Amino acid sequence: MAALWALRVAARQRPGLGPVGLRALWGDRSRKEEREVETDGAVPEKEERSQPSLMHPPPRRRSYVPPEDLQSCLESHVREVFGPSVPEDWQQAPLQEKRLKHRLLARLAAELGHAVPNSQLHRMHCARDVLGFYRTPVRDGTKIDELMATELPPNLKIIWQQ
Repeated sequence: MAALWALRVAARQRPGLGPVGLRALWGDRSRKEEREVETDGAVPEKEERSQPSLMHPPPRRRSYVPPEDLQSCLESHVREVFGPSVPEDWQQAPLQEKRLKHRLLARLAAELGHAVPNSQLHRMHCARDVLGFYRTPVRDGTKIDELMATELPPNLKIIWQQ
């Protein structure tokens, strides 16, 4: 409050100062000076742009065909990760411990080349759920590609230009 009063008094005594002069009177920098100081200390934009900030992840939609020996492969990985604590029916092995769940899914993703997306991780409660996910084949194509491959009625035509 006292500082505000002092500014008003100084403005009355020196009418030609204006806001910039008052800031200078009190030892404050103008906004223009602050911008100059900020840009002097910053790294030039050209250097920042020359280095890639993030690598683009590979496209998520890739075709996947389950291997013939999927069940034996998954069983061996479950027995490796869980060790002696695997139940007799290995498909009932719970994935409640996050560390073990991550280790199992990471190994399967590396070996099979097909990872469980983040949106489906919460559905993996036991090894049976993982087996169900990896049994499902994935086709790399769009709905339009599928429609073009089917036999269409004579009055319907799809023209796809790339």
